[in-house]
Amino acid sequence: MEKATFAAGCFWGVEEAFRTLKGVLKTTVGYAGGTSENPTYQQVCTDRTGHAEVVLVEYDPAQASYEQLLDAFWNAHDPTTLNRQGPDTGTQYRSAIFYHSPAQKASAEASKQRLAQSGKFKRPVVTEIVAAGPFYPAEEYHQQYLLKRGEARCHVP
Repeated sequence: MEKATFAAGCFWGVEEAFRTLKGVLKTTVGYAGGTSENPTYQQVCTDRTGHAEVVLVEYDPAQASYEQLLDAFWNAHDPTTLNRQGPDTGTQYRSAIFYHSPAQKASAEASKQRLAQSGKFKRPVVTEIVAAGPFYPAEEYHQQYLLKRGEARCHVP
């Protein structure tokens, strides 16, 4: 099993995008990339902890490649909006890939470059690619939030 961590706006919808992929064994929503230990949702929402809402994806690389996860990540959000996804604004909603190995970093950078050069977007891709640091699971009520409510997505695009 390997790990991948992605931030692409509200973690509820991002989790759903990964949870259903073949080869994904577990998803956990939480917080990463900030300065305080064990932040709460309320603290992260103040936009003062530096954390992003993220999804930690645990997957079987024999069934799902990291590149497939990257494709799902790019398709789950608009990577050209800085600190914003849909109606959600703040640094906690930034687009970021938190890599767990040099191979993930290289794959993420190459994938971002391909996307930027593809012409799919008129604006620059602003996704951060940074080393994974501490991950703090979100409160239980956030885990598989959409599944628990029988919903498939957070916002109407």
